[in-house]
Amino acid sequence: MIKAGKERTPYLFISPLILFVVLLILVPIVGSIITGFYRDVTFLRLKFIFLDNYAQLMKDEGFWRSMKFTLLFIAVAVPLEMIIGTAFAIVLDMKLPVRGFLRTCVLIPWVIPSAISAKIWQLIYDYSYGFANFLITAFHLGRPVNWIGTDIGAFFAIVIADVWKTASFVALLVLAGLQAVPSDLRLQAKVDRANFVQTFFYITLPLLKPVLLVTLLFRTIDSLRIFDVIYVLTGGGPGGATTSVSLYAYKYFLGGDFGYGSAVSVLLFVVAFVMSYFYVKMSRFQGESGL
Repeated sequence: MIKAGKERTPYLFISPLILFVVLLILVPIVGSIITGFYRDVTFLRLKFIFLDNYAQLMKDEGFWRSMKFTLLFIAVAVPLEMIIGTAFAIVLDMKLPVRGFLRTCVLIPWVIPSAISAKIWQLIYDYSYGFANFLITAFHLGRPVNWIGTDIGAFFAIVIADVWKTASFVALLVLAGLQAVPSDLRLQAKVDRANFVQTFFYITLPLLKPVLLVTLLFRTIDSLRIFDVIYVLTGGGPGGATTSVSLYAYKYFLGGDFGYGSAVSVLLFVVAFVMSYFYVKMSRFQGESGL
């Protein structure tokens, strides 16, 4: 009896976490999957239509346009965040007199809520009184630019706003990885007259690969479901050019078409699952190959 009680004790401690996962993660996912099989539109009778929502989604140009934008955003923003964040982490890991102050400054963009940071960038990009056009006018660099009035301009406006905010998150994770690198290895490299670049690429970077892969996974999945920055900054415009998949699904939920919106959300979940599986397999391969 005592042994059985001891075996149940660990499950009692993790039961709140299990309850949290079931109620707030599994139930909504299963609910979205089930709703995607129905014509669930406000003021219309609920009707089971099986895969009709998904069949319509496959022919939906708006959905594929939003998916194209989302994947392109990931391809541009995530590498920039990884590079800039890693560079910040390297600087913050150096023994500088103002290291503590610099660490605080780097974390400021991350702690600002996304909606607020997006509003700040919206004011910066404003055509009439934005700070970006003020600099152009003040230094006589040309005419004011409609930064978020064109497809390309709006795309890079979102990328810059997102990189500004989340590069600090990458820096925080990479900095933790740098602090875990044994100092003896760097000291030995210095004794062997290895310069900074050689030390980084042959010692530090190989030891950082697990941290970089985890960080890359976090940022990719987070970028895949990007919503608030786009919603505040461009609203998906101009002409739907910056509509992400999450924003596309939200518009259907807002319009009362819960079945079709759920189908969009389920496909987004499938893409996120496939990407996560790919990253996990890649990290396992690198671990088994000794990298």
